[in-house]
Amino acid sequence: MALTLFGGARSRASMPRWYLEEKGIPYTWQLLDMEAGEHRQEPFTAINPFAKVPALVDEDPALPSGRLQLFESGAILLYLAERFGGECQTAAERGLAQQWVLFANATLATALFVPSNREREFPRLMDVLDLKLAEGPLMGDDWGVADCAVNAYLAYLPIFFPQIDLSPYPHVQATIAATQQRPAYQRGMGQR
Repeated sequence: MALTLFGGARSRASMPRWYLEEKGIPYTWQLLDMEAGEHRQEPFTAINPFAKVPALVDEDPALPSGRLQLFESGAILLYLAERFGGECQTAAERGLAQQWVLFANATLATALFVPSNREREFPRLMDVLDLKLAEGPLMGDDWGVADCAVNAYLAYLPIFFPQIDLSPYPHVQATIAATQQRPAYQRGMGQR
């Protein structure tokens, strides 16, 4: 069995990379030179014909054809959680994990990175997330794929939007601080 994660500097590949680091899942990191267009050339386009990162290749004789190729950070996170992370063992757990990963990659990402949505949606989402984060991990008692997806975006706030006042959201602030101190986060996200 061999996992290879393909990504570029400052890309969404950092999320599945953080998950792999956090769970201690062995993998090979393949950094693509995005400025040189390495992601738009073979052999990478054979893995993701859309020429976007991240992409994951799982080579295992037990898989159909001995190999699985995935793109999209959310799909990669969910696959890793179910196959290697010991998460998502029931339909209900899969549904909850999908809910949080899709929320992070669609709703939360849009609220952060689309300026008109940031003004309208961001405060409402932060109010709800602040209350939810006060309860602990998003699914169950332990850190998992939902926390990885959501907290990765929250940790972007002080990096990309230092002007946003987070003081009304003390649990969001505490989550960001705790996330930034995690050794696996530093390995997976900090090495962009």
